Amino acid sequence: MNSYALRVKCASTRGIVAAVSTFLAENGCNITDSAQFDDQDTGNFFARTSFASEEGRGIDDLKAAFEPIGKKFGMEWEFFDEAAKRKVVVMVSRFGHCMNDLLYRARIGALPIEIVAVISNHMDYQKVVVNQDIPFHRIRVTKENKPEAEAQIMSVVEESGAELVVLARYMQILSDRMCQTMSGRIINIHHSFLPSFKGANPYKQAFEKGVKLIGATSHYVTADLDEGPIIEQDTIRVTHAQSAEDYVALGRDVESQVLARAIHAHVHGRVFLNGNKTVVFPASPGSYASERMG
Repeated sequence: MNSYALRVKCASTRGIVAAVSTFLAENGCNITDSAQFDDQDTGNFFARTSFASEEGRGIDDLKAAFEPIGKKFGMEWEFFDEAAKRKVVVMVSRFGHCMNDLLYRARIGALPIEIVAVISNHMDYQKVVVNQDIPFHRIRVTKENKPEAEAQIMSVVEESGAELVVLARYMQILSDRMCQTMSGRIINIHHSFLPSFKGANPYKQAFEKGVKLIGATSHYVTADLDEGPIIEQDTIRVTHAQSAEDYVALGRDVESQVLARAIHAHVHGRVFLNGNKTVVFPASPGSYASERMG
């Protein structure tokens, strides 16, 4: 049996769930997991349905048959193969903990992704990446060459067939144009202290202020710096007995886990943009262990 999922977003109205479930039943499909959300504030409806095609119907056949329903309800909809790995480009600067974590998770199958390229503005991780048979691209970025550098980045993304770009502590600000071109397809990670602790050494600043929680936030990238729709967040408690170095180590662990969970949710089609926010459906029990793997 083929295992697929259907994502749906449209204006809220009666009959959507019935139409989807009836369609799947009539086409020899058995629903294995389903989640929906009716946003009373915006009037938008969101749904994600996993199902098994017990009669062997291919995804192209299902897409063609679903067209009339999608048109009737004015849906934005997508069928996808849950077993297919999503192609990802990772971008990194000089902090490699998130990149290394993603390389490991991808290698052991904890994340259903294929890292097709790593881009960096430095050479620090060339050997690590190349040793895993992944193309490494060093693209220098300066104020003077930024348009040309971003054109090179987009060329790597397009030629590799990547569906998602992950900023794994990539310390360069992307242009408004690139953010708009890749809207909903770039995920970033940062410490949760923004905007309270801006600039260098945020963990040192947090230590000096005696904070009791540190954490991280993963979000889609928009033209508004670090203000894109949030996908995933987490925190960890710290005490007065810990040092600034402890804060850094704990913070890096949280960043890696939060970024991995955000990517996991995105590639499984569980994240929907909803204006400046997101709707994120919880993982099914079968995928929870891999999502939480540290």
